Amino acid sequence: MAGAARLCVTNQKGGVGKTTVAINLAGALNELGRDVLFVDLDPQGNATEGLGLLEAYDAEPPSLLDALVEPAAVDCDELVSTHPEMDVVTSNVDMNAAESTLVQEPDGETRLDALLDRLETAGGYDVTVVDCSPHLGLLTDNALYATENLVIPALAEPTSKRSLELLFDYVGALEMDHDVTIEPQALVANRIENTRAATEMLEWFDEALPDVPLYRIRKRVALQRAFASGKSVFAVEEETDMSAVFTEMAEQLDEQLPRQEIPA
Repeated sequence: MAGAARLCVTNQKGGVGKTTVAINLAGALNELGRDVLFVDLDPQGNATEGLGLLEAYDAEPPSLLDALVEPAAVDCDELVSTHPEMDVVTSNVDMNAAESTLVQEPDGETRLDALLDRLETAGGYDVTVVDCSPHLGLLTDNALYATENLVIPALAEPTSKRSLELLFDYVGALEMDHDVTIEPQALVANRIENTRAATEMLEWFDEALPDVPLYRIRKRVALQRAFASGKSVFAVEEETDMSAVFTEMAEQLDEQLPRQEIPA
């Protein structure tokens, strides 16, 4: 039986607006009528805050970390918070110990996959969006292994060249270690400004990754205000021209992403 499509939003370089991209992509998928599960895998909890669920960050167990350590020991209902646009598995202060805890567990880099199987079966979701931490480690390994599909936010500046090279090298090593294929599904040039350097980087993105769809998100205060209100731009009254870009990305991803197979 076909289950949810899965993707992770990741870039180990901080400050690229990764979480804003993840939230607005999830919001766009919701606008298409998809039931979305959003997983905040970042110990900093930026997406949890950006979805207006900051109180969950300091909540008592069970937490996401508990579910990763013992996926079958935590009820799905205890993990999922409701939001007007999507269901959310929030991050938690306990996630700061995730790397040191999971490294001691057998198959510690694959625990999220089993947890998503349970959550998607229980919730009947169409799409799962995982927001990663700006760090290459066990949590990112879990997201890459579980989703096998990447959305990569990157700034239109020269430093992105090196960060993309490092990311693809890392993904290649993980593919070899686990015999999986992890596909980049979208490259999001984020916070674009009208500069010559940005124009040159957009050209480089097209040349370096010709087979990966490139989406251009220009710097807009409306995106920041939506984040501060705990919603995507699709759930606020203020309009922005960047909504159309997120909608286009959501439509293409919804069409091309493979669905996980759930046992009948």
